[in-house]
Amino acid sequence: MNQFTVTAVPNIPKVQKGDNLLELILAGLKEANITLQDGDILAIAQKIVSKSEGRKVLLSTVTPSHQAIEVGEQVDKDPRLVELILQESEEISRMRKGVLIVRHNLGFTSANAGIDRSNIKQPDGDEVVLLLPVDPDESAEHLRQSLLESTGASIGIVITDSHGRPFRMGQTGIAIGVAGIPALIDRRGDTDLFGYVLKVTEIAVADEIAATADLLMGPGSEGIPVVHIRGLSYAQTEGKATDLVRPKEFDLYR
Repeated sequence: MNQFTVTAVPNIPKVQKGDNLLELILAGLKEANITLQDGDILAIAQKIVSKSEGRKVLLSTVTPSHQAIEVGEQVDKDPRLVELILQESEEISRMRKGVLIVRHNLGFTSANAGIDRSNIKQPDGDEVVLLLPVDPDESAEHLRQSLLESTGASIGIVITDSHGRPFRMGQTGIAIGVAGIPALIDRRGDTDLFGYVLKVTEIAVADEIAATADLLMGPGSEGIPVVHIRGLSYAQTEGKATDLVRPKEFDLYR
C-alpha cells in the first residue's frame, strides 16, 4: 500500500500585495526541515495567492450597477458585493434570499463567485473583500517553475479553495489552480477486482489533494495556508484545474 505524508508548513506570515510567495514558502519549508523532492506536492490556499496578486477590493470603491441593485434586493446582499460577483461571473445559476450562486468566469459554479471576507483584516469604517486569482492555473505554474529554478525539484502545485456542493451539506477543499500534476485521472478501460471494465470512472485527484490539505488548513484561525504532501504516485503531466470543469453541454444541473 502506498503511504504518504501531509505536513503543515509553519509560520507563513500574513501576506500582502506584492509579497514574494516563493521566498515565504521556502522559509517555511526550511523551518519545517523539508527539502523538496521530485514528485512532492504543495497545496496552497487561494487567499495568500489572491492577496499577493492584489485582489483585495474596498467595497467603498465599488459603484453598483442597476442590475446589482436589483439582485441585491432579491438576495439581501450589499449591492456593491453583488456588483463584484456579477463582474466575476458568466451568469447567475440560482438565487434566493441570502444565496447567490453563479458560474464563475473560470468555469466552475460557486456561491458569491468565491468572493470572501474571512481571514482578512478589515479597515475602520470600510469593508474589504477578496477576489479569486485572475488565472489560478497560471499562478500555480509560475510558482512551480520558480520553485524548480530555486530548488531543482519538479513538484506539483494545487491552489485550493473551499466550495459547497449542491446535494451535500458543508464545504470541502477543491482545486482552482493546478500545475505539474494531473487534475483528472481517466480510469476508463481499467478493470476492477472482478474483471469488470470501468466505463465512466474519472478521478478528480487534484480535488482530493485539496480536500486532504484542507484538513490541516482549516477555515478559521488555524493560519496554515501551505501544506506539503509527499509519497503520492502520479504521472507528471501538465494538468490544469480547468480540466475539472464539466462542459456546459454535459451539465444537467445548471
